[in-house]
Order: sequence, then C-alpha cells, then structure tokens
Amino acid sequence: MSYNDQNDENQNKKRKRSHTSYFLSGLGGAIIGALLILLAFPGSGLLINESSENTTENSTGNESMKQTQQRLSVDVTSAVTNAVDKASDAVVGITNIQETTFWGQQGKNESSSAEAGTGSGVVYKKDGGKAYIVTNNHVIEGANELEVTLSDGTKLPAELQGSDPWTDLAVIVVDGDKIKTIAEFGKSGKLKPGEPVIAIGNPLGLQFSGSITQGIISGLERTIEVDINEDGQVDWNAEVIQTDAAINPGNSGGALVNMSGQVIGINSMKIAENAVEGIGLSIPIDSVIPIINDIEEFGEVKRAFLGVNLASVEEISQYHQQNTLKLPKKVTAGVAITGVQSNSPADKAGLAEFDVIVGMDNEEIHDVVELRKYLYNDKKIGDKVKITYYRDGKKETTEVTLSSSEI
Repeated sequence: MSYNDQNDENQNKKRKRSHTSYFLSGLGGAIIGALLILLAFPGSGLLINESSENTTENSTGNESMKQTQQRLSVDVTSAVTNAVDKASDAVVGITNIQETTFWGQQGKNESSSAEAGTGSGVVYKKDGGKAYIVTNNHVIEGANELEVTLSDGTKLPAELQGSDPWTDLAVIVVDGDKIKTIAEFGKSGKLKPGEPVIAIGNPLGLQFSGSITQGIISGLERTIEVDINEDGQVDWNAEVIQTDAAINPGNSGGALVNMSGQVIGINSMKIAENAVEGIGLSIPIDSVIPIINDIEEFGEVKRAFLGVNLASVEEISQYHQQNTLKLPKKVTAGVAITGVQSNSPADKAGLAEFDVIVGMDNEEIHDVVELRKYLYNDKKIGDKVKITYYRDGKKETTEVTLSSSEI
C-alpha cells in the first residue's frame, strides 16, 4: 500500500467517525429534547401514536358527521314532502267573479261578469254531500259568483255560507263529489317560535296554484291594527301568527302547515312595504274554529250586542271633551256613546248619547277596540255586564243584559 493510499484510508476513517459523532450528537439532542417535552407536558409521550389514532378517529368522526348530516337532510326533506303530500290537495283556488254594468252600443245599460280577483281556501269538512272551505272575507267580498279550482284543475261553482269581516274569515260550500282530500287541523296554541312551517296557496293567481313556501314561526300573538270600514280609524286588533314563509297576493285564505301536515293557520296578509321582507301573517287555527262553526250554523258569527255607536275619547277634540261630553280634566281615555239604538240593551239600561264608558265589570276601557274585544271575546249573548260611565261630569254605573244583534 502506498503512502497516498494509506493517507486516503485514514482520511475516510476520520470522516466516518465525524459523521457518526454528528449522528450520535443529533440523536442525543433529539432524545434530550423528547425528555424535556415529556417533563414539561406529561402524557404527551404517546403523541405520535395518539396523532395516528386521532387521525383515524377524526376520519371516523368526519364520516359519522357526514352520515348524520346526510340523514338529517333526508329526514327534513322527507318531513316537508310528507307534510305537503298530506295537505296540498286540500288547498284550492278561489275566483271572485263580479258583475259590471256599462253603456252598450244599443244605448242601454248592459252587464257582464269578469274575474275581480283570486285567492286560496282550505277544504276542512265534508258533510251531506257538500264540502266546506274556509277562506278570507276579503277574498270573497263583493262577489256575484264564486268559483273553486281544485288541485287537479277541476272547477266547481261555490256558494257563500257566510263571512265575518272582524276576523277576515268566510266559509264557502261546493259539491263534495269531486273532493278527495280534507285538511286536518292542528293546535296553534302549541306552536313555538322557530318551529318550521309551510305555506300553501296560489300567489299571483291560478298560474302559480299550489305553490309551496317554507319558513319558520317568527312570532306568536302579534297584534295588527285593522280599519274595517276604511274610515282611517282603528276598528279592531287582529291577533295573528308571524312567519317568514313567503305569503303573496293570492295566498290569502291558504294554509299554514306544520311538519305533521296539519293546518295551524289561515294565511291572511303580508306587510307590504318596500323596506319590509319576510313578514307574513296568518290567523291561528284555534281562533278560526269557533268562527267557522258559527258561520256554518248561523251564516254569521253570533256576538254579544250592546246597541250603540262609539268613538274613542282620544279621537275627540279637547273642546268637545270638556264642553260636549263634560268630562273631568283627569279623564283622558274612554269610549263616548255617539248614538243609541232604540230598544237595544244599552237603551234598556238607560245609557244615552254623550255618556262616556270607562269600565266594564272590573276592566278599564280606554278605547273602542278594548270595548269590542271585551264584548266579543269575554262575554256571551245573555250575559250581564256592569258598565261604569261618566254623564255630565259625574261617574255612574248601570247593568246591561247583552243580546244578539237580531233582537
């Protein structure tokens, strides 16, 4: 072996020892680092294994989550479609046909019938060969003829059984032979905010008949002021369900349905303002049932009757409050009697024009709406009511026996 060869071999051995020492130093540093980690974070000694296991578990968890999401999606979709299948055929279209008179070519008055509007209705009963449909009063108002369109396109003539402008409800009747599906009523008193619901109806006319929209219960027991005779004064406070399910013109009278396919409201209106979106209103079915029962039996809603014309004190000028009604200055609310019907319960109890009612039984009465709600919701025909009123500045009381408007 030459000197050069021996020198090369020595150099190679030195390099190997150097690499080995580097490796051992690195390995020692790694071991020391691991020991420091173990001391600083007890329980992390299985970090590598746990990471591997967690990866497996996460993978399994992700799969489980995906399966849960898929199952929830399928369940919700099935609930909606099942509810629609159960209720949709019970929702019908209603066409309001009115007669118009015009000056004809022969110089005589002539008339023709034309569609004045469309809405929706819900078939809720079959009896004696007839089918009964609930809808809104404003859907049938002013109609000379009514036509019902079933979900399969069949058209049937309808007759008005009766209506009630105070609750905006009406009942119409058709031949029951073609009616196959009857709606099931639920319980609106059991609804909860956030509960999913479906609106079924005919928005914008029969072209979009049987439209389905989905949303939630946005609010319960909402109070909406209603001007029934359109005189600019509030006549009634309607208590309604608020939903964000899309309700548009033509949906009126249609069904608000829960996930069991039960009707829990009759869609009535939408707050139509440019800045408002997603506020639809529906009459609770618990309030609908007694109204349609009365309409079926009597053709109208039987309510306790007082027999007076009324005006809220707050709507009367200060001058007339003091000089015509002669109210004490401390009395700033109540209901003024502006007329008394002859032989009415009020007339028999001695009430007179310009008396101001401030209480009924133990309830304070501040305006016309409160008086009507107390009479209509809390009292029945034949009930007695103690009325507290002011006459010529003096507080007095009388007892009235309520009757029906027909007496």
